[in-house]
Amino acid sequence: MTTCKVAVVQAGSVVMSKVKTIDKAVKLIKEAGEQNANIIVFPEAFIPAYPRGMSFGVLVGSRSDSGRNDFLRYAKNSITVPGPETEQLGAAVKKAGAYTVIGVIERDSQTSGGTLYCTVIFFSPDGKLIGKHRKLKPTGSERLIWGEGDGSTLPVFDTPYGKIGTLICWENYMPLARAAMYEKGIQIYIAPTADARDTWFASMKHIAIEGRCFVLSCNQYSTKEMYEEDLLETEEMQQMPNEITRGGSCIVNPFGEFLVEPVFGKEEILYATLNLDDITRGHFDFDVVGHYARKDVFQLNVNENKRGVSQN
Repeated sequence: MTTCKVAVVQAGSVVMSKVKTIDKAVKLIKEAGEQNANIIVFPEAFIPAYPRGMSFGVLVGSRSDSGRNDFLRYAKNSITVPGPETEQLGAAVKKAGAYTVIGVIERDSQTSGGTLYCTVIFFSPDGKLIGKHRKLKPTGSERLIWGEGDGSTLPVFDTPYGKIGTLICWENYMPLARAAMYEKGIQIYIAPTADARDTWFASMKHIAIEGRCFVLSCNQYSTKEMYEEDLLETEEMQQMPNEITRGGSCIVNPFGEFLVEPVFGKEEILYATLNLDDITRGHFDFDVVGHYARKDVFQLNVNENKRGVSQN
């Protein structure tokens, strides 16, 4: 394929309700599929929410009963991967016939079930769950509620439209994580995020130029009306503005130019048709892991084993 139509879904979760948010995701997948999108992208932590404005009752050195109850609620609205929720999403993806990438909060199903991960899951056009990426390093207060992923979930997938993969939010500020993606040949670089500051867009342009790849940056647009009503009663939420997250999703080509400039202030699906030959055109003068690399000087070692397993 030399072209690919992408859909970047800027929408807000129904905060703390996985049922309502999955229903919303299914409708948005259907809408993007009806527009003949080949790749559909959702924001970070879309199901059940990026918990902006929620403190979980934590002060350094102490916890609270109310905070533990907030965590309980968040955990109960998180999903297992795979699980019944991924089957529901997969059915919607199959009808749309598009690769779909969606941010979720994943509840550990391998060991105790007590840890939550900020995860991105990947579906193929036939609705099959083909893989996931767990965020390697939660940022700031995210560390209070999410565990750390490991190198075993750093996939890049071959598709008819090129190689796709993801780093989540501030993982994109980790130079060696980006280098690992480039080394795997990523061509459509997906960056779900919760960062809507102006500084984010400079990074998206830089990554596109550095990796000579298309960058799809996807953020939520959310307001207080998207929160479950009882959540709005907390002191923290009462101090928040009505517009919780302003959006800022965008699509960038391999020359660092916006194909779709950042969109603010509304829910919207951003569409663009990518000319995949632009990747090769960009490699003429810069290939970060090819003719512009000095592998006699620099080497990158990535441990892709599960945590606790030594690298061979």
